[in-house]
Amino acid sequence: MPHGIYTAMSDQTPKIRIRGLYKAFGTKRVLDGVDLDVPSGTSLVVIGGSGSGKSVLLKCILGLIEPDEGIIEIDGIDILKQPRGERELTRSRIGMLFQAGALFDSLPVWENVAFGLLARHKATRADARAKADSFLEQVGLAPSVGDLSPAELSGGMQKRVALARAIAAQPDIMFFDEPTTGLDPIMGAVIDGLIVDCVKRLGSTAIAITHDMASARRIGDQAAMLLKGRIIWHGPANRLMDSGSAEVDQFTHGRREGPIQMELLR
Repeated sequence: MPHGIYTAMSDQTPKIRIRGLYKAFGTKRVLDGVDLDVPSGTSLVVIGGSGSGKSVLLKCILGLIEPDEGIIEIDGIDILKQPRGERELTRSRIGMLFQAGALFDSLPVWENVAFGLLARHKATRADARAKADSFLEQVGLAPSVGDLSPAELSGGMQKRVALARAIAAQPDIMFFDEPTTGLDPIMGAVIDGLIVDCVKRLGSTAIAITHDMASARRIGDQAAMLLKGRIIWHGPANRLMDSGSAEVDQFTHGRREGPIQMELLR
């Protein structure tokens, strides 16, 4: 199997299929022909250096950034060709855990968790509070935390609340943007465990981007590396530290010397 494309392991339609995805900002091309398949029920971790295009890739799928060219399919449907209403409906199936949590400071924790339910008028306030309490419990927080403001929470608790919000809509696709950033190693492992549990409970397909190799191996079934806007390696997440790729090995072991540095010095 070629290292340039991450492909599904079966003939089934991938949950997410990306082909020839390009995105440039001015003269800087961030995505340079990304090809990526994520089979249904799989957790894929995407690694790569700063500026390699990881966050831009997620934002293109989420619709926060419009790609210049390419195909983004969910369940075999190219969402870039869908009418706006249908595209938004498709993307509403995606739960997102942002790097900094992105909680609303002006709202109590429970309203943060239930924000999507309330915004889409899917529940009364009383029902939304009950659901929020349930989701908080799923991430190891007491319902009483719902009355606090985000500013009263530790970094680890804020990550848990953000995770509770991400799963509140029962999404069948979940994205995680640097989920352990800013956390100590123990709390990072706790958050990773909660992510794995939530993804399995929902039966979701997940994509996580991270610089944390321990986190990548805990979260991911599969892994892929972005370099210069392209997928240059894919394989089992448990092979990240012994991938057989000089570029991946340099990145995962944090070595100063190697092909990536040589390319940057040109």
